Amino acid sequence: MSQRQQFCTFFLGPLFFGLEVERVQEVIRYQQMTRVPLAPKAISGLINLRGQIVAAMDLRERLKMPGREAGQLPMNVVIRTSDGPISLLVDEIGDVLEVTDDTFENPPDTLDAESRQVIRGVHKLKDRLLMILDTEEAIRFAVSK
Repeated sequence: MSQRQQFCTFFLGPLFFGLEVERVQEVIRYQQMTRVPLAPKAISGLINLRGQIVAAMDLRERLKMPGREAGQLPMNVVIRTSDGPISLLVDEIGDVLEVTDDTFENPPDTLDAESRQVIRGVHKLKDRLLMILDTEEAIRFAVSK
């Protein structure tokens, strides 16, 4: 019998991503950020989340995608990590999707090597691919650069 799993989904441009619902602390609108001198390029700044300082990582930068259009503000997907919460900056929030493991496949060969490091695999849906983000790998890369 196929195992079911739920993913919080989001968009970066036309690309459709998901991460495990259990990892998501909350989803919030754009928050004013404070830049951090000498921080890795993917770290856009720090946000104040009800008194807690949280680093905001731009997934577009992490995946080497072009920047957002002028005036387009990102959304924050705050996830839980072993080192505390971190905000992932995304273009648009999707829904929570439940998928079965029989739709799962390895990352496509068309992804560049760096993107393949942070994509655990894809779920083939009826009308698109849901790319599953490996959040630990994405964060480790951003923090170490």
